[in-house]
Amino acid sequence: MAQPKSKGARLRPVHLLLLLPFIAMLWVGFYNRAEPSLAGIPFFYWFQLLWIPVGALLLWPVYRAEDRDSGGRPQ
Repeated sequence: MAQPKSKGARLRPVHLLLLLPFIAMLWVGFYNRAEPSLAGIPFFYWFQLLWIPVGALLLWPVYRAEDRDSGGRPQ
């Protein structure tokens, strides 16, 4: 099976979405506090857990853009 030719890595604006979770998690001073709590869970914990589904949602447009460039899924 032949490998598709690589066009090389290109940085597009949609790829910048992937930086948001990293920036949010590295900016500890922003979320290093207990209030506001959510259902008794301190902000420090629920803010980090919130980024799991948010990160997945941010990954979706990047995946779609890459899938569109490759011409669909390989068969």
